[in-house]
Amino acid sequence: METRTEREQELEWKAAQSTVINVDLVAAAKSQLEFLAAVDKNRWLYEGPALGRAIYRYNDCWLPMLAKHSESPFFEGPLVVPLDCEWVWHCHRLNPVRYKSDCEEFYGRILDNHCVISSVRGISEKKTEEIWKQLYPDEPYEMDLTSVLQENISGKLGSKKCTKYDLVLAVERQSPFFYQVSRPHMKNDCYLEGAVARYKGFLHLIRRNKERFIKSFSVPTYDIDLIWHTHQLHPASYCKDLVEIMGKVLEHDDTDSDRSKGQKLDVGFSGTTKQWEEIYGSRYWRAGAMYRGNAPSPVRKTPYSADIEARKVAASYENQKIMHLRNMKVLEVMLEFVGVRNLPVEHKGSLFVSFSKTQPDAIFNAKRSLTILSESGEKQVACFQCEPNGNLLFELMSRSTPSLLVSKPSKTIGSTSISLEDFLSPDSNLTVEKWLELVPSSNVSESKPTCLRVAISVTVPTPAPYVLRMIRSQPFSKSSCLFPLPVRVQFAKSWTRVIDEGGNEIINLQIRGSKKSKSMKNNIRREVVGITKSGETSTLAEFAEKQWSLINSPWSLQLPHTNNDDGHILELTGPRTVKLFPGGRLDYESKHCKKHKSGHELEHYLMTAVEFSAEDPYGRAVALIDLKYGTLKVKEEWFLLPGSLLAFILGNISRKEGYNSFTISGKTLKKEELNEEVDGFLAEGNKMNLTSGKKEELDIKVAKGNSVTPTKDGTCSGGCGGGCGSGCGNAMRSEASGGCGAGCGGGCGGGGGCGNMAKCGGCGGCGGCGGGCGNKLANGGCGGCGGCGGGGCGNMLANVTVAGDGCINGQPKQATTQANEILVA
Repeated sequence: METRTEREQELEWKAAQSTVINVDLVAAAKSQLEFLAAVDKNRWLYEGPALGRAIYRYNDCWLPMLAKHSESPFFEGPLVVPLDCEWVWHCHRLNPVRYKSDCEEFYGRILDNHCVISSVRGISEKKTEEIWKQLYPDEPYEMDLTSVLQENISGKLGSKKCTKYDLVLAVERQSPFFYQVSRPHMKNDCYLEGAVARYKGFLHLIRRNKERFIKSFSVPTYDIDLIWHTHQLHPASYCKDLVEIMGKVLEHDDTDSDRSKGQKLDVGFSGTTKQWEEIYGSRYWRAGAMYRGNAPSPVRKTPYSADIEARKVAASYENQKIMHLRNMKVLEVMLEFVGVRNLPVEHKGSLFVSFSKTQPDAIFNAKRSLTILSESGEKQVACFQCEPNGNLLFELMSRSTPSLLVSKPSKTIGSTSISLEDFLSPDSNLTVEKWLELVPSSNVSESKPTCLRVAISVTVPTPAPYVLRMIRSQPFSKSSCLFPLPVRVQFAKSWTRVIDEGGNEIINLQIRGSKKSKSMKNNIRREVVGITKSGETSTLAEFAEKQWSLINSPWSLQLPHTNNDDGHILELTGPRTVKLFPGGRLDYESKHCKKHKSGHELEHYLMTAVEFSAEDPYGRAVALIDLKYGTLKVKEEWFLLPGSLLAFILGNISRKEGYNSFTISGKTLKKEELNEEVDGFLAEGNKMNLTSGKKEELDIKVAKGNSVTPTKDGTCSGGCGGGCGSGCGNAMRSEASGGCGAGCGGGCGGGGGCGNMAKCGGCGGCGGCGGGCGNKLANGGCGGCGGCGGGGCGNMLANVTVAGDGCINGQPKQATTQANEILVA
């Protein structure tokens, strides 16, 4: 493709935006996300007998009923499609060419959705159910999952009009899609409007290739793919619109899913990126629209069926109010330096750009650097999270080639900045790509100012997780001080200070004993005492009747019931159902390399708190506890107090040496033996026997009175939280570190950072979950902000990855792609 001027690129984008689409794609995309969330709460529709029954009901009941209603309506108003039928219908329509041909073969026309409403919209389905019962008296309107698992329907399958398209495989391919588009920013109107504009650009690009007889495999990013799916779910409009746009119905066949580097999907995305940036002059990647990696492993294979009615957490009890933390917002930023012009005539050496925040930022507090595409020929894209305020500062730097004897420092040519708050204005589209004039570092005047072309994309701000650190202070010793101290101070017990990310003290905690209770026999009553910043002292929790209970609060910590079927090790009962699982689970799942043991070993020190509710019957991670480094990450304010006390109690028991297993007198206990043999395991401040164990061991053991033998710390050199990247190495000692991994684990403790960021192969990793790669309290830090949970990227020089669907012009074919490495580090 020939090089275009900026004016020509602007005209091409304007032409793309004139594309006519007869669907309100923003509203429809929101509806699709709502529907996909409902299906994800009913995961039995993803596979097995329930899916087989749903396909039967779709072919033999729903489509014939829809055909009759669209020809001669049964009643005024739309039909309400049952959830199981809608899911199969959803996947069938996402192969638009096949769906069109199937409908025309069996019913003579496309069966559209204009007279149908989803069951998740809350519209009464009474009239639809009445007609269903008349047409299919032996088939219930709502699928009964219990009867499905007992009934053999093999004889019913294919008894009527039935597509030969393999709907089981279609469902299998579409099931992972929701995870990629389930983050909060995808529901935002501004973000979706930008996605619609980019979808029009995507269609226009394919049309231009078709006009020039260029056969290309076009692969969308996930924001584009969401809108593309949305358009296809309106089959009549999609077929009509695409015929008018490019003379044919654009195929969307998602049968190819090979994500390997160098394969068709990878090459297709690279080609689409190149074409997009040449024809429009803007970056193809977008913050929040790139591939997140595989969905984390579930904590349960079946929905939690206990009493999980949604209940509001009572805010009236006194102790809930003692913890006050600043509510922070976070946004994801993607950044690339595209070009530079009007360089000073005396310039020599290689160029790069250093970037940082001009104001303090609790999430991103570092200085990083990237090369410039036009100068280096390498596309480097930074992806990180930060607070949505202040300015990003850019400094154009020149690095001279070092001689054998002398290494010259880098020289600053000029600097400029851009306000993040400008992205949040009502007229912003969350993306900026423009030339910025640099303020020169010297007083030498140039005829033309040096300019830097900067491309930035951000997501809308979302609530940031709360991050707390527990620091245990040591008691005073008589011999440690030359001057006499008051008796109270000399013999004061150690306290644990709970501080936030900014180092601000939130509360001091201590476990202490009191007089024995007759009813507790030999057990000593234990209680957790807290001192607030104002100096008030109060009892927050106490141990009694084999469990810890929060004072003036409905929460209590218990051992699991005997029917424990999901491997959790503790239960926090109260206004919500919260279970504790060993290791990093769900959003906090580790991304470490198999060849590095450190990631596995750090898992022994992690516990994930998972809430179960009607909205999340398969569980939702609400907090990560790191017993090794004494850190707590909490997603929502209601869990701050119970989560902090839980982390403190468990940390106190483990003596912050780490967590892997529980033992009683050297005996390994199976999960079902816990209630029988572990009475009062949290009483009396018992220590844990810290055995390293094998990574596949899931047996739970409880230590009671055993001495503690700390296990060898297997953390990654440089303290990178158990990630791996392209190899860990000691980031303090080697500037050419191969990357500091996925940022999983519990933070980096006192990790020493990543050495030379320009040479590091990327730190953090998309979806990082620990404390990030390089604790910012440590010297040097490590590239990236850790991306705590939620799939945040947390790494500099991140691999820019996608996974959408592809289309080959001329010979339409689609696939679902993964990751393409845009970065050449």
